[in-house]
Amino acid sequence: MKTKHLTGKCLTMAMMGTMAFGTAACSDDDYELSTHNTIECITDANKLAMIHSMKDIDGAGRLYEINYTEDYKLDAVLQSGKTTTEDLFTYVASLLYDQMPSHKVQLNYGAGCSAFAVPRADGIGFLMGRNYDYRHFTPDKKSYVPTAAILVHTAPKDGKKSISMVDGMQMGYRQGFYTDGSSDLSMLMGLPYAALDGINEDGFAIGVLALNERPTTQEGNNTKISTTVAIRMLLDRASTVKEAVEMLRGYDMDMNGTGHSNYHFFMADATGDYAIVEYTIPAQDSIPRTMEVLTGNDTLRCVTNFYVSPTMVGTQDGWGSNHGKARYETIRNTLLYKNYTLKEDEAMSLLKAVSQPPTLELTSQTQWSSLYNLTERTLRLTILREYAREFNFKVE
Repeated sequence: MKTKHLTGKCLTMAMMGTMAFGTAACSDDDYELSTHNTIECITDANKLAMIHSMKDIDGAGRLYEINYTEDYKLDAVLQSGKTTTEDLFTYVASLLYDQMPSHKVQLNYGAGCSAFAVPRADGIGFLMGRNYDYRHFTPDKKSYVPTAAILVHTAPKDGKKSISMVDGMQMGYRQGFYTDGSSDLSMLMGLPYAALDGINEDGFAIGVLALNERPTTQEGNNTKISTTVAIRMLLDRASTVKEAVEMLRGYDMDMNGTGHSNYHFFMADATGDYAIVEYTIPAQDSIPRTMEVLTGNDTLRCVTNFYVSPTMVGTQDGWGSNHGKARYETIRNTLLYKNYTLKEDEAMSLLKAVSQPPTLELTSQTQWSSLYNLTERTLRLTILREYAREFNFKVE
């Protein structure tokens, strides 16, 4: 592929962070692209070739795919302890850009969502389903802007191959951004640090979900880590839920700079293990600081946007909260009725049943539905509630 250096301005960035490389099988529709957009901060030929390799998977600028082949320097990012979106992406830019942008980094983050994990009904393997729900408002707050979803393949030299999903709007990229003639594409270098859900070559999968609670700020002796950097680390380095939990225990989680909410993680692996990781409020405190791991009970096979920890009953988004409660009851009742096993088509139908149209709630509007086969390391993906059209990917 012939590349050339394009001039222009580095735009402000809106998101929060993750990178990597990998290979995969995409859908039958595979649209090769040629872009004339600027890539002001990148001059390296290999980086430019990577950015120019992006594909428009659905042909309408709503779902893109990229093989992230460059070193995104995870060790340096982990050691930095950067946790606010601005500090994190400024630091990522200093590591990965060839020249720095003229504007300060401005990032947005959020994640509504529903998730569940079950054995396949045929007894062969395990599944994890996840809806990513988030409404991007127009500046006047009267309408919404659907995201441009980005499927990112990563294969770090000293880590595990993975595929992960990124909300382009959190990086400031709207639908059709890649060929709109105005968006600077430099920010694509930060894709590995923006993953919201994904699966790796060992069948470990993870997703993040929002909570209406003050952001977690752990104050221990460990290096601080933010939400999406944690996701990147776990996809690159964890084979099982147990390994992922131990890795998280080695850092002090700081969600204070990645939005106005708190978050919990849902994770599952190819052994059939699963867990919800929450950060809860200790006695005589008002900030979520205590890491809790909830697992080993079939009623914990699903999660939406309220705490499941008994220690959070009575708080704003504790067990009595209605934030995602209807979706939770639909998932839980369906899993109970099906004896906690589902066929793949049933799992996708369940994601459809709890998907959300755009409403005035920030955590409404299902941007994508991800169905991960943890045994086969595959992803069945739909975007914007278009369940009649699926896209298929595999970690290879």
